[in-house]
Amino acid sequence: MDDRDWLILKVLYEKMNITKTAETLYMTQPSLTKRIQQMEKEFKVTIVERGNKGVHFTPQGEFLAKCADEMLDRLREIKEQALNRGEEVTGTLRLGVSNYISRYKLPRLLGLFRNAFPHVEFKVITGFSRTIFNQIYNQDIHVGIVRGEYAWPESKSLLFEENVCVTSKELVDLRELPRLPRIEYESDSLLKDIIDQWWSRNYAEPPNVVMEVDIGDTCTEMVFNGLGYGILPSVFADKHPSLHRINLTDADGQPIVRKTWMFYHEKSLELKIVKEFVEFVEALDFKHDL
Repeated sequence: MDDRDWLILKVLYEKMNITKTAETLYMTQPSLTKRIQQMEKEFKVTIVERGNKGVHFTPQGEFLAKCADEMLDRLREIKEQALNRGEEVTGTLRLGVSNYISRYKLPRLLGLFRNAFPHVEFKVITGFSRTIFNQIYNQDIHVGIVRGEYAWPESKSLLFEENVCVTSKELVDLRELPRLPRIEYESDSLLKDIIDQWWSRNYAEPPNVVMEVDIGDTCTEMVFNGLGYGILPSVFADKHPSLHRINLTDADGQPIVRKTWMFYHEKSLELKIVKEFVEFVEALDFKHDL
């Protein structure tokens, strides 16, 4: 069996459906069925049986499917180590990047890195910082770039920090905030907790939320058009210098900041591709160069 066969078992076990598995792997159903039959012949067991609602795995098939992640990880490690023995920096760099960074910083970052190391490929996962943190914690990726404070026991580099601020079209009086229209956006849980804690320290009544939008960019545009205020990291307001900003402060009167970190496992630096990328990023002024 090769890595494609193990991937078929992994996806089929997740989907429990031949059609959906074939679509996910960009295969025809006959080709997929033939590969499964070849695996069954190789192991001399029945792996799956068809039913009215898809397929179900036999005990032997379930055992093989549960081995798929381990086998795929091992095959990936072997390929990485083989490439690592050459003089050239090559291979696939697996990155996990938070949504904001992937939208505004990552394309230029990867372009600059590719110019320096033209034989490198990328596999990128984007999402909320909590998702990326879980990916790097489980070693599903080489490097994770996250926003916010996470209990990371391994190596990390601070890329930049920004204030969290009340952002508005016109200057507002913070004492009047509960009565003013507020625009919220979908953010990661850590940032939401920071804002909620700040609010509960300062106000006895809930905010007057008049609009809930998808991302910080949308929230900023609504604020810019005078539809309400938002509580946002300062990078969003930077696009509209005319917007008024009041930085949030903690119970001790210190500015509340949001930090962006690069997380990685020290052992992963044994791979040339990871070591070069980490050093490349650390040499940048991440906030201003990208």
